[in-house]
Amino acid sequence: MRTTVGIIGAGPAGLLLARLLHDAGIDSVVLESHDREYVEHRQRAGILEQGTADVLRAAGAGVRLDKEGLRHDGIELRYERRRHRVDFPGLTGGRSVTVYAQTEVCKDLIALQLADGGPLLFEAEALAVEGVEGERPRVRFRHAGAEDVLECSYVVGCDGFWGIARQAVPPEVSRTFERAYPFAWLGILADVPPSHDELVYARHDRGFALLSMRSPSVSRLYLQVPAGTDADDWTDDEIWDELDRRLETDDGWTLRRGPITQKSVTPMRSYVHEPMRHGRLFLAGDAAHIVPPTGAKGLNLAVGDVVTLARALAHEKETGSPELLDTYSADCLHRIWQAERFSYDMTTMLHRAPDADPFDSRLQLARLERIAGSRAASAELAEGYTGFSY
Repeated sequence: MRTTVGIIGAGPAGLLLARLLHDAGIDSVVLESHDREYVEHRQRAGILEQGTADVLRAAGAGVRLDKEGLRHDGIELRYERRRHRVDFPGLTGGRSVTVYAQTEVCKDLIALQLADGGPLLFEAEALAVEGVEGERPRVRFRHAGAEDVLECSYVVGCDGFWGIARQAVPPEVSRTFERAYPFAWLGILADVPPSHDELVYARHDRGFALLSMRSPSVSRLYLQVPAGTDADDWTDDEIWDELDRRLETDDGWTLRRGPITQKSVTPMRSYVHEPMRHGRLFLAGDAAHIVPPTGAKGLNLAVGDVVTLARALAHEKETGSPELLDTYSADCLHRIWQAERFSYDMTTMLHRAPDADPFDSRLQLARLERIAGSRAASAELAEGYTGFSY
């Protein structure tokens, strides 16, 4: 099998890249190790930055997004039983975010790819990436019980942190930067309308809590828990009681409870791999970087990567110049490190570390009070949350 761009992974990054390349007249093949049902139902991110939503619309994946997505013009910060709203449009010149689950993004992009895009092979396990330092890299993969080879001009690893693409970058040219956090998120899906019309980020002495949503009838909520927690250690009543404690306010606000349909624990980490290119291999999304979910950056960073790469590949096709391909890694990393910094700031401002002392707690409250009392500080948060340009 032969194509111009071999894409490993049919998450949002790989699927969107295939769509952008299709629109630019560049052929590709997408290899995905899981089946279609798994890809369309694995729960991940749910917040789309302004730029991400605009890119999806331009790629033809905006119909359901505009019909079912929930535009949010701000978030609420809670601390010491107080509430402060950060007004995104008023602080950023009109930008907002949209609540639209990654599962739905994947469904939309898969439908487009199968309708008029290049080959999308499910249950096609990539086994090795070879020859990336030459002009004809290839991906060995297994599909339908047989091994095959995909020959490409370029290979793009969109196969996540545990994928094989990054392994093709020699250790001697790789640099990794990592921070593991001593806490995790216990997340739930519940069949109950959200208790607030925007996301609520709560700093509490017992730990962080987040009130989010997936739709007008489905709530998504999180609790900070110790790293290594088993979700089954918490009963449904214990989860709701703890959410009540951490989200409580002095103005009579109440938390709606309902049946919990899913529980899971998400580890918290920051990770960056440099460079994001080696020869004719390019890394995108979680294959190259991880952010703690506090800043809602993971999916959006992946979109920024593939937009930058698609632009570079289209430029080479049109002009013959590899100039933008040569600067891909540096261009992405500038944006990624800003997102890493923003996510780290949000995480350390809102979570209670196991070894935190009263001084640490006072600093957190001082940071929150600064945001509540300063338009400039609120604008810095709003600009970071709604997205860094690419």
